[in-house]
Amino acid sequence: MRVAVISDTHLPRGQRRLPDLCVEELRRADLILHAGDVATAEVLAEIEAIGPPVRAVRGNVDRDDLAHLPEALSVDIDGVTVAMLHDAGPAKGRLDRLRARFPDADAVVFGHSHIPLHEERDGFHIFNPGSPTDRRRQPRHTMGVAEVSRGTVAFRHLVVDPRP
Repeated sequence: MRVAVISDTHLPRGQRRLPDLCVEELRRADLILHAGDVATAEVLAEIEAIGPPVRAVRGNVDRDDLAHLPEALSVDIDGVTVAMLHDAGPAKGRLDRLRARFPDADAVVFGHSHIPLHEERDGFHIFNPGSPTDRRRQPRHTMGVAEVSRGTVAFRHLVVDPRP
């Protein structure tokens, strides 16, 4: 199963939109995970209209029309439990803290910092896809893809900079 992972889209904002490469990856996915800061219910509906099912958590800039989104959730994907929340807290001790918070999870997806990150220890993964629309101080716009099969997961980052 192919899972597209995004976070921190912060739309709408000016002329900003999801880059074409990001939309192509979302279309190819079997499932989309959004780790918060969608911003509005209208934007979430636009992402849902791309096709694959979307699971999302609420971020700190999400408006009241997204109040129905949970702060955290867990999804079973082909035998892999992926937990998700927006803000995973300080970098120091993050992997151990998330493992303790989600003891039944195989992986935790989060956002908030806009900093792409993948750490793994003893089969437990933490993954931040970065942002496809708001790179802040990062050099590139990014998203993630997870390949899930028979109880295993492999994460990777994709650069989705807008085409000139």
